[in-house]
Amino acid sequence: MTRLNDIMEKHARLLSSKLFLKRRQVEVVLNRSVLAWRDVEKSSRRRSGISNISQTAHSHAALLCEIVAVRKTEDDDQEDTETRRSQKKAKQHSEQHPYALTVSYVRRTRQHQWRCSDATFHCASQGLCEQWIQVINEQLSLFTNRPKSLLVYINPYGGKRQGKRIYEQKVAPLFRRACISADVIVTERANHARDHLKTEANLDKYDGVVCVGGDGMFSEVLHGLVTRTQTDKGVDQNQSEAELVPCSLRIGIIPAGSTDCICFATVGTNDPVTSALHIIVGDSQPMDVCSVHHNNIFLKYSVSLLGYGFYGDVLTDSERKRWLGPARYDLSGIKTFLSHNYYEGTISFLPAEDNMGNPRDKLQCRSGCGVCQHKPSSKDTHCEMSEEKEKSDKDGSRVWSQIRGKFIAINAASMSCACPRSPKGLSPSAHLADGTTDLILVRKCSRLDFLRHLLRHTNKEDQFDHSFVEVHRVQKFRFQPRHHELVSLEDLSDPQKKTGFRPICSTATTCNYTSAHSSWNCDGEILSHAAIQVSVRCQLIRLFARGIEEQQQQQQHQCVLEDLCAPWAPEPDTH
Repeated sequence: MTRLNDIMEKHARLLSSKLFLKRRQVEVVLNRSVLAWRDVEKSSRRRSGISNISQTAHSHAALLCEIVAVRKTEDDDQEDTETRRSQKKAKQHSEQHPYALTVSYVRRTRQHQWRCSDATFHCASQGLCEQWIQVINEQLSLFTNRPKSLLVYINPYGGKRQGKRIYEQKVAPLFRRACISADVIVTERANHARDHLKTEANLDKYDGVVCVGGDGMFSEVLHGLVTRTQTDKGVDQNQSEAELVPCSLRIGIIPAGSTDCICFATVGTNDPVTSALHIIVGDSQPMDVCSVHHNNIFLKYSVSLLGYGFYGDVLTDSERKRWLGPARYDLSGIKTFLSHNYYEGTISFLPAEDNMGNPRDKLQCRSGCGVCQHKPSSKDTHCEMSEEKEKSDKDGSRVWSQIRGKFIAINAASMSCACPRSPKGLSPSAHLADGTTDLILVRKCSRLDFLRHLLRHTNKEDQFDHSFVEVHRVQKFRFQPRHHELVSLEDLSDPQKKTGFRPICSTATTCNYTSAHSSWNCDGEILSHAAIQVSVRCQLIRLFARGIEEQQQQQQHQCVLEDLCAPWAPEPDTH
């Protein structure tokens, strides 16, 4: 009891009353951290030596930071919550306690999903009811991270074309309940959101930008917001070594696409209601962004996957089959797997610092991740690599590494890239905000071996436990296809001269070429160049998310609630 009393002393009561909930008298207590209530009949059990609230039936608590809203309950609302059979009793109870307030709060369900639950408390006096509403609202107003005004972009065509319906039926009612104003723009063409953010949007009036759609819609908002920020600050994005300015506005994702990989990897579920609640409570998750350049020409930003070879070929082929909808990815994946192409080139990279962990350490990025709390040092920001040999930076602490080879796939995963089909993702231990990306090199191998590698994305085995797969945690990397290397040695004056190359491939591996080089898949978009330079921009943006909560973290969350609301010392009832 001493420990619990100490906890309650640190969280002194702001308000305490005996109210009625569903015709049961409950003791309701509010402090600066939690709102708790339990049956008055049960509370007497603490005097019998029972000191754990979890042993007491009908005991509940909600963290104050996860209360969505509190409002005065109208008569119509009370009638809607009662069944027809109990209407008479409810009417008698309402006459005795005619004033009521409804508290909407976050309730955790299965698989990281959140729901908005309501608790309606009845009071005998109007003054008491208004006092509870006022005090709770005063405490909620202290959470300055909560958005009050949002700019919302809806993609009506993405995924199963359900974006507008999802927002209007599942998200907008929650925003209204939380008193969040939203300016909604339904996009009419590709890059509509990006262009509007870059030039027209008055961002000073908003606390965040929300995209309703898939990963492509998120990419539009990301490019528009980051570009607008750099333009306003006078930063030239074409300079690969320029120091980019972090965006001040957070981005919210309401999943309504085909895969929604980014939402899944940052929240743990592709559920629109869960994402809306994360936005309402004002969660903030920093995220790294990779900037991609070709010869000091800015190409794209990436937050999830940069894939050359297999994933680039899948995307290239699927773009020709858009009329098939989401099924095109499966068909193109099978076709690309059967083609079994490989590509030659040189990959150069700057390894991450030793204290940033490694892709095989099984330390997954979760809510409150310790790895992401440490930002990499800035001494390597302007480190350059000699074309002739590896060269250390000015302090000689780290060197660029260079690998030449024949690759079926080159992937850079800035997050786990988990999705419902691949719960672990391409790189299960990749982190969201540590300033690194996991560079995965899949060398030329047999079709059967490559299939074994792909199957690792769907099971619990080590993703990289193959002799033909290697993975490095890096801060920067460059790729030069052999196609370009040969061009630099040839006389380019003859326009008829071919600039490709022939594969050297044994019949045992049955590898083929369909072109001199592949394309890069950059978060679901094809890059216009194969030779690229990539730099990880640490925590360039923030999302309305908190990272994936492990089951252990959810249990700790419940324990905190129990500690904060467990048998508090008896106090005189002030009402």
